[in-house]
Amino acid sequence: MVGSANLNIMIKAARKAGRSLVKDFREVENLQVSMKGAGDFVSKADIAAEAILKEELLGARPTYGWLAEEGGSIDGEDPTRRWIVDPLDGTTNFLHGLPHWAVSIALEHKGNIVAGVIYDAAKDEMFFAEKGEGAWMNDMRIRVSGRHRMIESIFSTGLPFGGRSDLPATLQDLARLMPACAGVRRWGAAALDMAYVAAGRYEGFWERRLNAWDMAAGIIIVKEAGGFVQPLNPEGDILTDGEVICANEPIFDTFAKVIRD
Repeated sequence: MVGSANLNIMIKAARKAGRSLVKDFREVENLQVSMKGAGDFVSKADIAAEAILKEELLGARPTYGWLAEEGGSIDGEDPTRRWIVDPLDGTTNFLHGLPHWAVSIALEHKGNIVAGVIYDAAKDEMFFAEKGEGAWMNDMRIRVSGRHRMIESIFSTGLPFGGRSDLPATLQDLARLMPACAGVRRWGAAALDMAYVAAGRYEGFWERRLNAWDMAAGIIIVKEAGGFVQPLNPEGDILTDGEVICANEPIFDTFAKVIRD
């Protein structure tokens, strides 16, 4: 696929940051790690990857705004466009030597996500989408799963850690969902969970207490792959509330009813 100039900038930046992370991942035991909060770590590799992304993205589009996990928010001269970036989604996996983590980049225009890239550098899988242009993984067009029976479907979510307040709600979700489906996975990287829904590997995904950078790229990739994406609260806003549910079209209504009940 030949994408827009912005999408090509995003893919190039993701690959460059991914190469840096892969190099550090091979020496994960030697990384210097500092605590950022309960169960939430930040590493030198994470910060270095964000610096690469900032240099590439703002270097190419210096007037755009910026929102990222480590570097916070920057208002751009162009108030209508903003990069939303997670340099390392799945940091805990990374630090434990688990090869399931990703670089996530989204472009927001006038409050809407118009392009997204999620790069799984450990497996060299580049998921990307642009509004109206479909969703892709490397050079292959991807679509959400065609399964339409809950009992044949696999779902993914995040399980709260470190005594987070949303644990009871998630356990209630699981109690309702697990008897009705083929399984639930918790792999610890929300961006990749959404990419996997887009690629038909999962039928659906939901999670609470996420940040905008965890979900932004996944929103456009799932939509362009033919999936449905909504806030958990139908009257809410995904990026503001930090809650999301997505699935293929045949499953979505039943799945959403189970989770929202």
